[in-house]
Amino acid sequence: MPYHKRAELLEAATAFCTSFANKASPDKIMGHFARASPPATSTTSTSTKDSDILALEHGLPQLAPFLGREFRGRAGVAEYFEAIGTCLTYEDMRFGDYVVDAVEGRVAVRGSARFTWTATGQSWDETFAYKLAFDEGNKVVRYEVWADSGAAYLASKGGLDRVMDGS
Repeated sequence: MPYHKRAELLEAATAFCTSFANKASPDKIMGHFARASPPATSTTSTSTKDSDILALEHGLPQLAPFLGREFRGRAGVAEYFEAIGTCLTYEDMRFGDYVVDAVEGRVAVRGSARFTWTATGQSWDETFAYKLAFDEGNKVVRYEVWADSGAAYLASKGGLDRVMDGS
């Protein structure tokens, strides 16, 4: 795979992560995601179906409304970000250690931030990981998150402070 593809993927992943870290508008964040394209023809090698576009934050779905369920299509991804925005706020989000697989069109990245469960006001510092898959136009088609679902759950129930204090 040519070097330029690796650089393009890194640039696309960095732009997406920067938008998220800077609390860009939902429209700006969604601008990083692919749009469904017409079916492939003999002149185009692939197409993206709306159902191919996915946001998935790994974890038990019983722990938070944005965990463990596939949000499919652009509308589903927007619903995922809306659920996150309803439940959580975050500060000081940073990303680093990008790993690019130019052959598969994927980027893995580590992030960190301070999250707050809005309903309880309980906060925690967290390190998380994203795996991003891109289409041929370097738009996100798959967004997966691995994060501290236990801290989110405890914060949502108002029990995180007790655990953090050791009581």
